[in-house]
Amino acid sequence: MRNAYDILEERGLVKQCSHPEELRELMGKEKLTFYIGFAPTADSLHIGHYVALMTMAHMQRAGHRPIVLLGGGTAYIGDPSGKTDMRRMMTTEEIQHNASCFQKQMAHVLNFEGENAAIIENNASWLHSLNFLEFMRDIGSLFSVNRMLAAECYKQRMEKGLSFLEFNYMIMQSYDFYYMFQHYGCNMQFGGNDQWSNMLGGTELIRRKLGKDAHAMTITLLLNSEGKKMGKTAKGAVWLDPNKTTPFEFYQYWRNVDDADVLKCIRMLTFLPLEEIDKMDSWQGEQLNKAKEILAYELTKMVHGEAEADQAQAAAKAV
Repeated sequence: MRNAYDILEERGLVKQCSHPEELRELMGKEKLTFYIGFAPTADSLHIGHYVALMTMAHMQRAGHRPIVLLGGGTAYIGDPSGKTDMRRMMTTEEIQHNASCFQKQMAHVLNFEGENAAIIENNASWLHSLNFLEFMRDIGSLFSVNRMLAAECYKQRMEKGLSFLEFNYMIMQSYDFYYMFQHYGCNMQFGGNDQWSNMLGGTELIRRKLGKDAHAMTITLLLNSEGKKMGKTAKGAVWLDPNKTTPFEFYQYWRNVDDADVLKCIRMLTFLPLEEIDKMDSWQGEQLNKAKEILAYELTKMVHGEAEADQAQAAAKAV
């Protein structure tokens, strides 16, 4: 079986990671338990989340065990990363409903049965029961405020204001990693580039508390050839929920991507063999339209099922 690190790199999914050579060697000789956190701030995942799911799926297919961490606890705080204002405070009912919607959509991509079946956890199960004074003495005392303020996720908020509630987010995410290292042997975390400081906070906490090594890797953002985020339409985000973005609209979005972006999207978002994709590198004109149809069909089939993909493809050709 091929090394998962090489697969992710060839698919264009690796942005940055801690100790890349060491991690590549580790992935080649051990079965890792790893996790990605998903904040249940909406009742559907969008295409940005799908890139994370594909990363998990490639890891799982290479024999590693994924943990889907639903942020039922951290959603009470709200991640300040990439935000200019404080997030809206959500109710317990909203968070629980959104988390259940996520789980159904993830089942299209991840395997929740078998030897290295994906695990679903919710950090509310341990964060809600923490004692504030004990937590601050045991965990908070290990974090340097100076280093935290130097993190990009906080620096960009200092001018507009950063609440003490949000300031605790890095500590909570770091604690998640520490908790799962202890309870699941989870020694690898993936996340978006805006999570890098939080992820390194977790590896440092594990090192200081347990004297063990843990690793972090950020996933490449899905950007077009102009450097702008993909997955946005006039109506808003491209959602995985068919009630928010219909299978036909979903298919059409990928059918109409720019020529310069189609092969990158096929690499990142489908399971088509890389040998097949490499043959498309020389495709021009009408052949690129064929590549777009392949991308749209494969992606719609993954998210909505084969029947919906067939129907969307037929409707698109009729139009």
